[in-house]
Amino acid sequence: QVQLVESGGGLVQAGGSLRLSCAASERTFGGYAMGWFRQAPGKQRELVATISSGGSTNYADSVKGRFTISRDNAKNTVYLQMNGLNPEDTAAYYCAAGLNIQMLKKAPNYWGRGTQVTVSS
Repeated sequence: QVQLVESGGGLVQAGGSLRLSCAASERTFGGYAMGWFRQAPGKQRELVATISSGGSTNYADSVKGRFTISRDNAKNTVYLQMNGLNPEDTAAYYCAAGLNIQMLKKAPNYWGRGTQVTVSS
């Protein structure tokens, strides 16, 4: 059982930056594909960014060029650096882990509890 704990959310003004962190309990963290999802009230959950066990990354069009996902396997942690935030980025952000990218996208094996990001205009 992998436990994921997110941190780093908060309130920021439009144009600002935040860095989210997701710490995993599992020593085999490095073998998992990791991703960040977000869900705003009244909207469907959106896959924001993914990073494979090998370090390949992918982004939703809505965040491409502004967000960067990275991982530090030595620290069992995945990050989401968010720059150029705008009010449309306001959502609960969730970290997730999957045995591979395909499973991560369809049905992640593990979820964190989420961290709230609020961007004021």
